[in-house]
Amino acid sequence: MTFLLSRFEALLPIGSHVTTREEADGSIPAIIGSLLILNTMILGFSFPGPWDSESFTLGIIGMTGLGFWYVAWYRFTFKRKGLIPWLDNWKSPEKSSKQVLAVGVLTIALSWVAGNPLQEYLPEPTGLVLLLIGLLISLSGAYSMLALGPLADSTSEE
Repeated sequence: MTFLLSRFEALLPIGSHVTTREEADGSIPAIIGSLLILNTMILGFSFPGPWDSESFTLGIIGMTGLGFWYVAWYRFTFKRKGLIPWLDNWKSPEKSSKQVLAVGVLTIALSWVAGNPLQEYLPEPTGLVLLLIGLLISLSGAYSMLALGPLADSTSEE
């Protein structure tokens, strides 16, 4: 396994830029995502799809819009194409990991609000989807804090 990883890193070293700044422009995914979210939240244009449910199709359209927003955020933040925010790409990972964990906890709290007091105004699975997103964000933040703290590689100079 180590042989395969070292072979992959030799072809594309970690922290290297795959594309130039012009190629990693996030404005197009941001516009597409905004249009899809606008349709989901306000316009409500949908079709029954193969599952005979316009509301399910509308939810899929909204989730696709969120996916485009994530791609746009990644490209604006890291100035490169990709989806996984490696710790090597972060400017100040110690500070950012705490912010990511805080956003995750905030999203979990928002999921409770969406699932309880606002349940009658929002689609039924909104709280569950927000909880899933919040847990994934929290997991990312906790992982980065552990990778920088107790689980960090110890480098000793001899």
